[in-house]
Amino acid sequence: MQLHTLTPDLSVSPQVMPADMDAIKAAGFRSLICNRPDGEGNDQPLFTEIEQAAAAVGIGAHYLPAESGKLSDAQGWQFGALLASLPGPVLAYCRTGMRSTTLWALSQADRLPLAAIIDAAAGAGYDLRGVARRIADTRRTPLEVAEAEHDVAIVGGGAAGIAVAASLLARTPDLDVAIIDPADVHYYQPGWTLVGGGAFQARDTVRTMGSLIPRGAHWIKAAVAAFEPERNAVVLEGCRLVRYHELIVCPGLKLDWHAVDGLAETLGHNGVTSNYLYHLAPYTWELVQSLRGGKALFTQPPMPIKCAGAPQKAMYLSADHWRRNGLLDQTDIRFYNAGATLFGVADYVPALMEYVRAYRIGLHFGHTLTAIDGPRRVATFSRMEADGSRQLVEEPFDMIHVVPPQTAPDFIRASPLADAAGWIDIDPATMRHKSWRNIHALGDAGNTPNAKTAAAARAQAPVVAHNVLAALGRVAGEARYNGYGSCPLTVERGKIVLAEFLYGGKVAPSFPSWLIDGTRPSRLAWLLKERILPPLYWEGMLKGREWMVQPELADTPAETNQPA
Repeated sequence: MQLHTLTPDLSVSPQVMPADMDAIKAAGFRSLICNRPDGEGNDQPLFTEIEQAAAAVGIGAHYLPAESGKLSDAQGWQFGALLASLPGPVLAYCRTGMRSTTLWALSQADRLPLAAIIDAAAGAGYDLRGVARRIADTRRTPLEVAEAEHDVAIVGGGAAGIAVAASLLARTPDLDVAIIDPADVHYYQPGWTLVGGGAFQARDTVRTMGSLIPRGAHWIKAAVAAFEPERNAVVLEGCRLVRYHELIVCPGLKLDWHAVDGLAETLGHNGVTSNYLYHLAPYTWELVQSLRGGKALFTQPPMPIKCAGAPQKAMYLSADHWRRNGLLDQTDIRFYNAGATLFGVADYVPALMEYVRAYRIGLHFGHTLTAIDGPRRVATFSRMEADGSRQLVEEPFDMIHVVPPQTAPDFIRASPLADAAGWIDIDPATMRHKSWRNIHALGDAGNTPNAKTAAAARAQAPVVAHNVLAALGRVAGEARYNGYGSCPLTVERGKIVLAEFLYGGKVAPSFPSWLIDGTRPSRLAWLLKERILPPLYWEGMLKGREWMVQPELADTPAETNQPA
């Protein structure tokens, strides 16, 4: 926990955790203000979790969410009014502390000299010079002044961002590359399913961001607030500006916990869990171990979501544990899927259905989770009827694993880069933006019709790296992405159905069938997932080593508007 003092009555900090409350109380704080909207990060506890933990130690917590780069004068006024009404001292937090600092500055614009505001922020470690004109009430953003300029700017330091930066620098070590991301830590998210199944420890899925930034890349530790593609610029939180020659956008996606009524209030309690959050994957395993019979529900929202197999991976590993411990007969397992099929690639469904029957799982298609009453332990689903109408269905549960609806991040959906659905509008083969030729995208935020998996990002990174270098005149030819994705479906502890496919659901195995038949459960595939893929991720993908994913080059450049 990092505390930064702005005034004797107000400090700011990056994201706090429920476990920090005792230390916050010991530091003398009596009130908390949360300025970070729920769902910005997969390691972020929901405000209700913070509120409950704060109340347990006698601290009042208040929710004043502010979207990065869209702070209004009204929000500044609200922050000031809230600060004046609360017992102090007060701790305000967001992702990095920058939004909280900016809101304080806006609230003080008519009370303190501008120099005093800038100096107080600087003393706390926050540079507000980019919003000086805004604080001075000129209502202007200084877009003509750039903080930096780079050959390539990469928005997002997740799997896709680090991988593409590493691929660029492996090809052209002298390239001026900047990665823009405010996070201090990086997560191996494919490991969270195994954490929830008791096969991995959560701590083994985490490394510091600083240890992963490729040698030679600049790390701009800030959040992106907006895009100005006509100026070849991105605007950072605090109105700082970064210009680029080529831009790569890969910020991941947003988990929309508030799309399900009551979910945010009960998540992490009352038997409600999700492997899609770092700090809740261990809770999944606790629930699985403690269940001694009863009803266990597993949900899948409408597509698109990251790793479409993850909802049922959690279900199979849980069922396998109950089977091994003689509890399967006492456990009613049900899978509620908003879609119409068990898995999107038909070749893998027969093997999965064998496990569905063996675990006696009740399949309920066309069911979308709409609400959860945690204290009552009741989930409400909207069920699609044959005539197209919908009916609400209530189901009691002893535990429920929830996968939330997912969208592109807010700053992407509101940007000129987005399509009508809010995703980055890119060509599915070249990964180039359809309107801005010096912008490429990869990873979960793009609108390509492939599965949103780490394996897809690994295959996309060399394609984007090559095409960006071609645009800069460093290489010739055009690379194409064929839609490759992979989903290791953990059907039991020790066996996996290794699904690999291209655009259109075409099966694309990486191994001969005598070694790993992806359509059948395999012990070797489990060893690949457990032992090989984590080091391949850390030491291969994130280091620019393109083992088995060298990009395919087209003979002549050409744009495509349909999947290959």
